[in-house]
Amino acid sequence: MLESDWKTDVRTSYDTVAASYADLLRNSLGEQPVVRHLLALFAEMVHNAGGGPVADVGCGTGRVTAHLRGLGVDAFGVDLSPGMIAMAHRDHPGIRFDVGSMTDLGLADGSVTGVLAWFSIIHVPDEEVRKAFLQFHRVLRPEGVLLLGFFAGDGTTLKTQGYGGHPMKVYVHRRPVERVVEWLDEAGFRTEVRLLHHVDETVAGGMLIARPLTATG
Repeated sequence: MLESDWKTDVRTSYDTVAASYADLLRNSLGEQPVVRHLLALFAEMVHNAGGGPVADVGCGTGRVTAHLRGLGVDAFGVDLSPGMIAMAHRDHPGIRFDVGSMTDLGLADGSVTGVLAWFSIIHVPDEEVRKAFLQFHRVLRPEGVLLLGFFAGDGTTLKTQGYGGHPMKVYVHRRPVERVVEWLDEAGFRTEVRLLHHVDETVAGGMLIARPLTATG
């Protein structure tokens, strides 16, 4: 699949479901204690690194961005879908949200202390994920922190409907944790935390915290 094809499909799909997505997932963090604890650890690591901006890449409707703000983190959001960004502005006024792509981040080198990519690589093809990891490394300060969430496992499925029954056309990629760690290594990261969270019998989340091995630039 060409880069332009997958981006167009993701953007169109999430523009279509944006309002339903916002309504359905607005309070979901309240039911996810493991995720809240991991976000709290990420926030603490950002504070210990001196604080500074944190980019929530693939922020969707901004619910996790806002949660991080509540933990004292200077978080802002970036998402490919203008529709999702519109919902983020609606639900979380006063927080910065920008339309943008994780494979070509419009951020300066070494400009953020943290990057969060929370289940936002799940629709991104393998080679484009590796490009995104290079972008994360580029924009992070040397002492910065990356928190990554994704579906663990192996294989790809086509999602044609979701979030209120609206039509979608996105591929959902599941990847072994070790493969993602290898890609992070290639991009210049050292993985410090690996967590496999079994949400239920069919869904497992891979969650990684990593730091740049060398200075960006």
